[in-house]
Amino acid sequence: MKVPFFDLKNQYQELKQEVEPEILKVMESCAYIGGGTVQEFQTHVADYLGAKYAIGCGNGTEALVLGLRACNIKPGDEVITTPFTFFATAEAIASIGAVPVFVDIKEDDYTIDPAQVERYITDKTKAILPVHIFGAACDMDAILEIARKHDLYVIEDAAQAIGGEYKGRKLGTIGDVGCFSFYPTKNLGGCGDGGMVVTNDDERAVILGALHEHGAGQQGAKAKEYLDGTVEILETKEQADELYNPYKYFNYLIGYNSRLDALQAKVLDIKLKHLDTYNQKRAAIADKYKKGLTGQVIFPAYNSDIKSCWHQFVIRSDYKEELCDYLGKNEIGCGTFYPIPLHKQKAFSTGNAKNTDVSLPIAELIASQSVCLPIYPELTDEQVELVIQTVNQFYKTKE
Repeated sequence: MKVPFFDLKNQYQELKQEVEPEILKVMESCAYIGGGTVQEFQTHVADYLGAKYAIGCGNGTEALVLGLRACNIKPGDEVITTPFTFFATAEAIASIGAVPVFVDIKEDDYTIDPAQVERYITDKTKAILPVHIFGAACDMDAILEIARKHDLYVIEDAAQAIGGEYKGRKLGTIGDVGCFSFYPTKNLGGCGDGGMVVTNDDERAVILGALHEHGAGQQGAKAKEYLDGTVEILETKEQADELYNPYKYFNYLIGYNSRLDALQAKVLDIKLKHLDTYNQKRAAIADKYKKGLTGQVIFPAYNSDIKSCWHQFVIRSDYKEELCDYLGKNEIGCGTFYPIPLHKQKAFSTGNAKNTDVSLPIAELIASQSVCLPIYPELTDEQVELVIQTVNQFYKTKE
């Protein structure tokens, strides 16, 4: 029996009868960009998360870029973040000319260590970008306290964390802006790329709405006012209607073409109805792993006041490469997230980030040990048991 690291086919078969007729309706509507389908999905996500605004965008990386710019992060500004995450987190910071500042992580749950953040704050620091890695929350109370003390924005990277909670609040809604990815393998995944930015702030919402669509129109003018105080008067003799808005050709900010397609929005809206069930199944698999796996592996330790959505189930092993090779030979997939912490990535070796020339020992340790086991809702009990047995068999060879 094979156990792939991830498998989308079973989920598609389960939802096929629900999804395909709705896809055809979108096709027949010919409203492929924006429109009611996207607006409806945005409303449903905002309601699900308990957020005031949700703005769809092209992908999770662009969500981070939009979130940073909506908080007026500019070239040369410093943004404190974690080195133990996917590259896009720091890439988004660097891509707008800002400077990632890497802070070490906690050994128990692999999230950014608030106790070390303040020592890296300078007069150039403008934001903290915590990552809810593998679907589990950072210590948001501590992070928010530091942010308030130093007048910093908090931009949550919740790309892996939709449905996760911190003290009863959905992740992505606690800071100034929350950023999500709908990449197909995420807990809420589309049939292509997609992303979303959420906020409870009226001004941030206007700026996000403008930036993701070329900084144009009435939103663009208002966003410019919020960002730099410039008041612009919009004037045109052309009349707007349902299909045509002449103000779309009035551009006030350098923004992006980062819109969520209607086809993606429809698929995601259908899957959103199943998200809590999917996350409960992931949690059940995580419980089985924790109960069944040998005591020689180390699990992350999450506080009781957080609720992980279990995007990944990660273990630590002193035999990382050997274990992955053994699992592969037994036709069990695994992931080595993340083999190189970001402060050691070649892309940040040219002075476009800080702390690249120092050791961040916990991040480096976890990166050298982390192995992610299969965890997705469609895994069968037999597959989960086979993973447990195979990992345990490997460790018997080390006794």
